[in-house]
Amino acid sequence: MNRNSIRRATTCCLTAAVVLSGSSFVTHAAVNAGAGSLISAAQNEVQVESGTGSTAGVSGMIAKSLGEGSDSSAQVAQNKKAVVKSEYDDIAIAQVDNYVNVRSTAGEDGEVLGKLYNDSACTVLGTEGDWYKIHSGDVEGYIKAEFLVLGDAELAKSVGRRVADVKTESLNVRSDASTDAELLGQVPEGEELTVVEEKDGWVKVSIEEGEGWVSSDFVDCSTHYIVAESKEAEEARLKKEEEERLAAEEAARRASASRSSSGSSSSSSSSGSAASNRSYAPPSGGNGQAVANYACQFVGNPYVYGGTSLTNGADCSGFVMSVYAAFGVGLPHSSSALAGVGYGVDPGAMQPGDIVCYSGHVGIYVGNNTIVHASTEATGIKYTSPANYRAIVAVRRIF
Repeated sequence: MNRNSIRRATTCCLTAAVVLSGSSFVTHAAVNAGAGSLISAAQNEVQVESGTGSTAGVSGMIAKSLGEGSDSSAQVAQNKKAVVKSEYDDIAIAQVDNYVNVRSTAGEDGEVLGKLYNDSACTVLGTEGDWYKIHSGDVEGYIKAEFLVLGDAELAKSVGRRVADVKTESLNVRSDASTDAELLGQVPEGEELTVVEEKDGWVKVSIEEGEGWVSSDFVDCSTHYIVAESKEAEEARLKKEEEERLAAEEAARRASASRSSSGSSSSSSSSGSAASNRSYAPPSGGNGQAVANYACQFVGNPYVYGGTSLTNGADCSGFVMSVYAAFGVGLPHSSSALAGVGYGVDPGAMQPGDIVCYSGHVGIYVGNNTIVHASTEATGIKYTSPANYRAIVAVRRIF
């Protein structure tokens, strides 16, 4: 065997050793790359794990096996280049009619562990035949590869929602990315806003007053995906939704009975100094239409940031909270938190009384593709149509 043959053999052996040294990278590359990318990824991982100054470990061994010529140096430089890995490389999106089952083994006989719904996301951990091993939410198992689209950044971005969580007591939203720009509106701590754009320490978000800019120092940005639901979580959710429906119906029944026994004395209980010339009918009935009818009485009353008075002023979540409080239903004073009450409804199936949630805003659906809501200081409580005048984040039903 001549010297060049020895060099080639040594190189092949070293390459095989690098590939087999990290099983996680073998798994990743089996999904995402060919042999060349696999070797490059494995070499890069060795560099990361070894720390600064130790990259000569793999590269040096390969260099010695190739020789010290100029061609060898170029090969080593190429091998030392960092592999840029997109955050979407391992993300797969379900593309199915409704949902696909997550199974315990790579086969149709595997136990069903949960469901991955259409446009939901998962992380691909590896492959077994024509099945992917995935992790999503609190579910880990197998899905046939034909039901998933892997590594499509544009698809992942389209189904994911980039959000900014407000982490300061009162966040100023400005018309431009500058502290000198006009104040567009304010958002309380804990709200979750849809991100439109990010640049140079500023984040463009969507609020009721329009799209504006906030400092990235006061928000935490992340991407939200719909994830798989385990069998246990699905059963618990359905049970909770049924209990909430029954509790809401009982609360409405008690409230209706209480109002009937008290007569008309409560008819002016909602009145306040700002609307003393108006009278308001007490809530009657115990369904979504009754909620919508009651809420519509307060159109024209003022918007007050942080307020909860239907007559003297409320903000968007304060308005929804106070309307439902009249029916004996306690709700949180937060538009983001309201996106988790009751049970979810498809926007195409909205009914009067449903709570419609937007980025940093919320209203009540009243029918005819219209919501009633405490909009802004300039407009107060008003009607808006169509209901999807802004992107709808969630629709929640109480009754």
